[in-house]
Amino acid sequence: MAEWLAEMGTFLLQTTLVMVAAGVVLLMVMRSKESNDHGLKLQVESLNDQRRHRHRRLRVTTTAQGARKKLLKAFRQEEKARQKAAKQDKSDSQSRQKVWVLDFHGDIKASQAEQFAQEVSAVIDVASAYDEVIVRLESAGGLVHAYGLAAAQLDRLREAGLTTTVCIDKVAASGGYMMACTAHHIKAAPFAVIGSIGVVAQVPNIHRLLKRNDIDVELLTAGKYKRTLTVLGENTQEGREKFIDDLENTHRLFKTYVSSHRPEMDIEKLATGEIWYGSEALEQKLVDSVGTSEAYLVERIAQAQVYRVKLEPPKTISRKVGLAISAGVEHAVVKSLGVIEAAGWQRR
Repeated sequence: MAEWLAEMGTFLLQTTLVMVAAGVVLLMVMRSKESNDHGLKLQVESLNDQRRHRHRRLRVTTTAQGARKKLLKAFRQEEKARQKAAKQDKSDSQSRQKVWVLDFHGDIKASQAEQFAQEVSAVIDVASAYDEVIVRLESAGGLVHAYGLAAAQLDRLREAGLTTTVCIDKVAASGGYMMACTAHHIKAAPFAVIGSIGVVAQVPNIHRLLKRNDIDVELLTAGKYKRTLTVLGENTQEGREKFIDDLENTHRLFKTYVSSHRPEMDIEKLATGEIWYGSEALEQKLVDSVGTSEAYLVERIAQAQVYRVKLEPPKTISRKVGLAISAGVEHAVVKSLGVIEAAGWQRR
């Protein structure tokens, strides 16, 4: 019996490996066929139309069965009247204010910066001077040069004469706040995390471990400060002091950048690396108002034409498969972390 189970287990393992290998080969074949289409496709969605559709859908769903036909007829007449008015008012619609909505979800490398730059370019090409750009921003910061580039894209909107509003629902800290401070108006949710105007660096060093095992590391440089702190070599006090000096210089540039965009802030008081929640950040003049992005969008939809602009890769088969696998792994990880967190709360 044990021998049969062992053979069955081996068979199942081999079958699984073959299926995985076949899946990888299939995915590679699909990718090679789709390699000719790498361009991002522009998606533009009218949030006014979306909100109107949802409103009507809810009205119909919550109306008694017998009255739905009459309600649908009223909606059709209303839509015809709206379209007729839009045609007659065509000249005015061209001059009517538009609001352009962009999203930026930043990781440590600000990987979305290149795509975001293209979205900004698309909006600048068509927007009028009296239009507004809303950026829904979420980022805890990351690499200095990466977020410097991302912030520069928002500066382009100001230089183009467009009014910019940054909405922060969850977090805009460190490099994320560097981006946010470029806006004419910053709106944060009551418990959004704001600030962290500081610089941090961490370098592990295993020189002593290598030395105990008689392992030498030769680090050759041309230039006194080409390397200050290293992972493998022996670090010196002079190297540490230079490394700290570089951090202080980066911090100084960060403070100068923020204060140039928000001169009303007490930058020396606030550039300590601390964070504040939305309502506290308002008191410190880190933000201009407290509220959620959704509430602000509803307000603007009532006043102007609001469009969400996003560049997306083509929805190829391989991308769909990849997204499905990624979503499955992410769901499993999030669920596991949730269980661990719940267990932690239970112990308290």
